[in-house]
Amino acid sequence: MSIDINRFDEKSPEELEEISNPELVLRFLWENRDRAWKAGEIARRTDINENSIHPVLSRLEDRDLVRHKGTYWAITDDRNRLQQAFDVHRANQLFNDLYGQEDRDEWIEASEQQTE
Repeated sequence: MSIDINRFDEKSPEELEEISNPELVLRFLWENRDRAWKAGEIARRTDINENSIHPVLSRLEDRDLVRHKGTYWAITDDRNRLQQAFDVHRANQLFNDLYGQEDRDEWIEASEQQTE
């Protein structure tokens, strides 16, 4: 995926870190909230692989962050839900920056030890 050269020149390395696919989709849908989009077009406009877009959209729909009707997708109209999701995302980023990312395998091992 490419970025605008002005963004490259103006942003810090931290600000240029890779954005997750769900975040790319939500940003795109938010910026284009006056329209509903087909999955393939969302994939093209966000540079997400077309094979990945449906699982991303389905997970976002499960979390009530997007709406789906027929072959079209749109951002949720529940602004409080979006704000809550953004707040949780920012908190996770902060904790990851402070303490490092969690290791999934460590969590599984710890949970298995607790059940023994």
